[in-house]
Amino acid sequence: MTRAKITEQKAASDASETQGWVSFVGSGPGDPELLTVRALELLRRAEVVVTEAPEHTPMVEQLLGGDGPEIVDGGFGEDGQPLTHAARAKVVVKQAKRGRRVVRLMSGDPFLYASGPEEAQACAKAGIGFEIVPGVSSVNAVPAYAGIPLTTKDHREVAVVTCGEKVDWSQYADDRTLVLLSGVGLVGDIAKELVAAGRSPQTPVAMTRVGTTTEQATVTSTLENIAADARAARMAPPAVIVVGKVVDLRETLSWFETKPLFGWRVLVPRTKEQAPALSQKLRGFGAVPEEVPTISVEPPRNPQQMDKAIRGLVEGRYEWIAFTSINAVRAVREKFDEYGLDCRAFSGLKIAAVGEKTSQALADWGLRADLVPEGDNQSAAGLLEVWPEYDEVLDPINRVFLPRADIATENLVAGLVDLGWECDDVTAYRTVRAAPPPAPTREAIKTGKFDAVVFTSSSTVRNLVGIAGKPHASTVIAVIGPATAKTAEEHGLRVDVMAPSPSIEALTDALAAFGAARRASLIESGQPVTKPSERKPAGRRARAK
Repeated sequence: MTRAKITEQKAASDASETQGWVSFVGSGPGDPELLTVRALELLRRAEVVVTEAPEHTPMVEQLLGGDGPEIVDGGFGEDGQPLTHAARAKVVVKQAKRGRRVVRLMSGDPFLYASGPEEAQACAKAGIGFEIVPGVSSVNAVPAYAGIPLTTKDHREVAVVTCGEKVDWSQYADDRTLVLLSGVGLVGDIAKELVAAGRSPQTPVAMTRVGTTTEQATVTSTLENIAADARAARMAPPAVIVVGKVVDLRETLSWFETKPLFGWRVLVPRTKEQAPALSQKLRGFGAVPEEVPTISVEPPRNPQQMDKAIRGLVEGRYEWIAFTSINAVRAVREKFDEYGLDCRAFSGLKIAAVGEKTSQALADWGLRADLVPEGDNQSAAGLLEVWPEYDEVLDPINRVFLPRADIATENLVAGLVDLGWECDDVTAYRTVRAAPPPAPTREAIKTGKFDAVVFTSSSTVRNLVGIAGKPHASTVIAVIGPATAKTAEEHGLRVDVMAPSPSIEALTDALAAFGAARRASLIESGQPVTKPSERKPAGRRARAK
């Protein structure tokens, strides 16, 4: 084979390797949890994500973190105006021609009321490979989130209409279900046209804006009154309108907007590492969590004490090691990694954990806790209740290794000493007050823009008040246990909710139960369901001083 031929083949191979690929991915109607498994996989592998809507950028950043792909705006030009289909296609093709893996993120479904077909044709014309990943369309997702089925055994036909001046509404005079898109500003005229065509003025109508998000709002009315009711509720695009008898089923099938904390803005003052788990639980109840770090976990200023304790552990100096937090597990594990140690170093050592979460952190490391308090006693006091007394016959060593925070109380140490044990109370990590949150967040805390705040320790109470001020009197205060409740009250806060056991699950469940009871009370008294932040000025409650 000639050198020229080899060079030619290599050039062809290089061109093939550098050829881009485009995945047209449906992002769904708004809720990022409606992304398909395939969509999430492609996003993780993408080098470039070409977005369509402003909310796509924070969604991608939330899903992938700060080290994600390059994000290119494919929905709007530099002048802020929406791009035409042709202009959007040029953006996608340009990125693919650079030999990159491109995800074209599109609202809803790429091939349903979207520019996907035109952009895919542009890729085909340019010789660029592509695939289509269907997404959940707002056509069916938004009504489903509003509790409105589009079909039932008695109503089998559905028509989807993109509203405009050229629609012949006389062809929709029958009783089939109508799903109307882009019809918010025209709903009054559309209703009149449908009534003129033969539909009853009492035909049920529902309009749902920003569906599948925690800002979702639905107005139910009739063709006769929908224009006035939509104006009164200040409905605005984007919204989906459903016309037909199926709308009546919302009264019994509404499930999303009736979640116990639906739309509540909840402040989560925790460490950066711990906040996501709590936020996820709150989202499950319909809340909108906002994480404000109040504590930063850092290594001890002087690591020598910890280094000495780890050496003592390896040399068999201790009978027990007691973990009082997940952070303590993490601190010891990091030291083990630093020294090149593994779980075998714990051989012959008894392990105690303050609760199930700490025990699980140990299990994730490959360790099994020998002593864990049960039920409501998952605390330092509960650990003391089940801790055995030192026995000279049964216990060859009388020493306990206690890796803890620098601000931990001395009650556990004193209790263990009373039981006959000697303690090496070692500072494994420091809890440092975080920087103050942005000014708008501080203002929202003080003026009652948050519906609730969840405190998971006494330090989160002290630090939040220290860096951001005291929450407003209307804000619901939820705490993880009696000690945290006491600290909150010492800072002038009235505790509304206390978890029956010291865990994130119990805390969020208790707050959800409070929200559900509040909602039921408002409905029973004939009042509109409002959030705590939607208070009347005269309804503010005074805090105990």
